[in-house]
Amino acid sequence: MRLGALAVPCRLGRTGITRFKREGDGATPVAAMRVLAVLYRADRIARPATRLPVSALRRDDGWCDAPGDGRYNRPVRLPFAPSHEALWRDDSVYDVVVVLDWNVTRRSQMRGSAIFFHLTRPDPAPTAGCVAVTLPAMRRLLARLRPGAVLAVRG
Repeated sequence: MRLGALAVPCRLGRTGITRFKREGDGATPVAAMRVLAVLYRADRIARPATRLPVSALRRDDGWCDAPGDGRYNRPVRLPFAPSHEALWRDDSVYDVVVVLDWNVTRRSQMRGSAIFFHLTRPDPAPTAGCVAVTLPAMRRLLARLRPGAVLAVRG
């Protein structure tokens, strides 16, 4: 991953990258995605230094990944009966989450949901389709990002 002269290693989806993103395929979409907002675990880390909009996560924050639901690829409050992803996790992956504009402002069913820019796992595991970096790299990148910035995955 590169931001100007700053280059940091990142992890992508377990099935690689794709121009034809589908819900649950494990791939990271080849796309230019606007950076929308930052969510973080205030009980674990300090508020990230950034010019992007920032909100602290709550225990009941989730993200709908149920195609066909009117809240598909939108934040939801838990408990939530349709399929969803909990944003308050036991691991540290979502201690900082950057919401990317993949299928968010203009949604299309089954085109993939919850494509975030988040933290890596301690092991070298790939993501489920997101882009992930270490916490130190995330801090360096967030300090430089501005509203309107774009994260581009090229194939």
